[in-house]
Amino acid sequence: MVNEIAASWGSDGNPKLIAERENAVYRIQISGAPAALRLHRAGYQNHSTILSELRWTTRLADMGFSCPRPIPQLNGDWILPLEDGRFATVISWVEGNPIGAAEKKFPGSITEHCDLYHGLGRLLAELHNTTDNIETNDLRRPAWDLNGLLGKTPFWGKFWENPALSASEKKFLIYTRDAAFEYLNNIKEPDFGLIHADALQENVFLDGGILTLIDFDDAGFGYRSYDLGVPMSQHYALKYLNDLITAIRDGYGTLRAAPSFEDIQFFLLLRCLASTGWVAERQSKKNPAQRIYVERALYSAHQWLT
Repeated sequence: MVNEIAASWGSDGNPKLIAERENAVYRIQISGAPAALRLHRAGYQNHSTILSELRWTTRLADMGFSCPRPIPQLNGDWILPLEDGRFATVISWVEGNPIGAAEKKFPGSITEHCDLYHGLGRLLAELHNTTDNIETNDLRRPAWDLNGLLGKTPFWGKFWENPALSASEKKFLIYTRDAAFEYLNNIKEPDFGLIHADALQENVFLDGGILTLIDFDDAGFGYRSYDLGVPMSQHYALKYLNDLITAIRDGYGTLRAAPSFEDIQFFLLLRCLASTGWVAERQSKKNPAQRIYVERALYSAHQWLT
């Protein structure tokens, strides 16, 4: 099946599965050069939103931003609908390695870690600056807005209903949601627009000192500060978390007005809450990951509220 799909792009055959999370991703060869074939998970993004992602990243790449470029099929179409409800797309291959693995401790020194996140902050500012200078009115993507993050039906699910929560913990997260809703609603003139929304360390590649942002599958219209809080969520309990927040904020501030330190802490919390809803809808109730995400959300909520 994958061979047949890849053939629509003129692939030389022999696709190799390299990742299977939200999407299944295969390394394929097109005219001897590597490319990434993505089989998008059914029921998450639709044809319109995937097309918008490809249009956005094409325009970003055209402006020199470091991200994968979509590759059309032999017939010129970007998207191949599949019989099982999924969609297939192909993007250019990104050399290098992710700056870290999901949920694992960063391997370098504190200084190296901070230097990387200073660079990531600058990259995210470049993303937002570039996006503000290209056409986006024709793009349709999910909303990481007030209701998408903290409404009655958040985009990634009702995090306060995660099955690993006790009754008292559920009440606490509902209280946190209400307090966060009021806080976010009262932010005056927030910086809002298209965001990546998933700049975790496995989605940031480093090659020869150059950082590249990959995996725009969760991108949407939202608070720019959320893009800085998301990468911090993987390091929520580090003793030098404050140093990382300062580093990513300072890096962002080299190109664009940076959010406050406190706002980044707040959006770190929002990502931890959202992820608790995400895992509840994608893993079995007894999966240990449920409790891991719950504990991260509870910890972050206590830190923010106190």
